[in-house]
Amino acid sequence: MSLFTKLFGGGKGEPQPEMHNGYRIYPEPAKESGGYRLRARIEKEIDGQTRTHQLIRADTIASLEQACEASVNKAKQVIDEQGDRLFG
Repeated sequence: MSLFTKLFGGGKGEPQPEMHNGYRIYPEPAKESGGYRLRARIEKEIDGQTRTHQLIRADTIASLEQACEASVNKAKQVIDEQGDRLFG
């Protein structure tokens, strides 16, 4: 099963987040000319509140599925580097 199908369930219901070290990662590539810009929403529950960080990169990739995979991978890298500092 592809990452795209796993995340979006083939069009059924809400997309399922990729979990990484207690963070939820939702790939949200943005359509641009020539491809898709890498974007992801990173969420984590802290003290009973959902904290959110929007990750936006300059990188673009032609394929939506590859952009989703790259967005998740970049989000994991940022989480590993910054942890909860992502949220201010």
